[in-house]
Amino acid sequence: MLDLAGELRGWIEEGREFAVATVVAVGGSAPRGPGAALAVDSAGTVIGSVSGGCVEGAVYDLCLEALRTGQSVRERFGYSDEDAFAVGLTCGGTIDLLITPVTGQTRTVLASALSAAAGHEPAALALVARGPAELLGRVLLVRPDGTCEGGLGGHPDLDRVAAAEARALLEAGRTGTVDLSASAARGEPRRTESGGGAHCPGGLTLLVESNVPPPRMIVFGAVDFAVALARAGKFLGYHVTVCDARPVFATHDRFPEADEVVVDWPDRYLRRTGTDARTVLCVLTHDAKFDVPLLTAALRMPAAYIGAMGSRRTHEDRARRLRSEGVSERELARLRSPIGLDLGARTPEETALSIAAEIVAVRRGGTGAPLTGSNTPIHRDAAVPGRPAAA
Repeated sequence: MLDLAGELRGWIEEGREFAVATVVAVGGSAPRGPGAALAVDSAGTVIGSVSGGCVEGAVYDLCLEALRTGQSVRERFGYSDEDAFAVGLTCGGTIDLLITPVTGQTRTVLASALSAAAGHEPAALALVARGPAELLGRVLLVRPDGTCEGGLGGHPDLDRVAAAEARALLEAGRTGTVDLSASAARGEPRRTESGGGAHCPGGLTLLVESNVPPPRMIVFGAVDFAVALARAGKFLGYHVTVCDARPVFATHDRFPEADEVVVDWPDRYLRRTGTDARTVLCVLTHDAKFDVPLLTAALRMPAAYIGAMGSRRTHEDRARRLRSEGVSERELARLRSPIGLDLGARTPEETALSIAAEIVAVRRGGTGAPLTGSNTPIHRDAAVPGRPAAA
């Protein structure tokens, strides 16, 4: 539910009564993953989505019922073969939802979690997604330093174990489920991160939502294509930086949607700012004196994606120069060049779309091929060690 932080934080500050339906498990092809949420206030105002529209009406009614009863409930929705118009997921998957009225201690803890999420402060929110009825919907907020707020309502050792598991997911930047066995209160948990919410009889299943700062997209080269790409990067949720050594081109007026515009030599800035496993690097400078030292550094740093603009001839020349600088074949294999997917793009906006599409495909493990006639799963994540899953 942290993806609704801005709106829900406002609801709490206004004193609204509301209930939240959170996706706690998915099966098969489902449009939203664990953590997606829909909220309804006592006046019937609704925000968010849990299914892209398939079951929203039924979930809306469940939220109003939770507000009336004050009780948390878990419901499953799936595809109905007998009646295609019945409430269900026509995509063929299943989703498990936890519907929780936000009251009492839950409201206080959620207010802190939403404030952290809205301020891009790292924190993990652990929610009891399966277990005894009296514990459903209990929440525990865990911060990177190990401090906690709230509790799961069981033995103090249960909170300690749950906090340790939530902190581990936070450090990895992951959102997923954790199973705590009946012996968790004695400090002996059994843990899974399947995202499917498998139940451990006699224990608890927690949904842990990790809030981490947005991943970075660094665009090198203050060209027209970069203007469009910065816009696309913001749309995808990246913190966008544009870097160019030429102050006349690298201006905030030209890149109003970028979070940062840096005037510096690209390779020097890259070494100075650093990267991580979620960082996306897009090299649009198209000039060997910038490209080669920049890519020599980039290909030896952690990054989720490294792409460089240029024709196939430019790429071959660039690769030759990089090899002469000592870049290995393994390092060179990380480079996406020419950058982007083959969409027949010509304009800056179309080119930005092709680059953004390739970034999504790499991030999610997609092929870039048309779904028509394909037998591959529509919804899946790339299994890349060390790369956080999307929240």
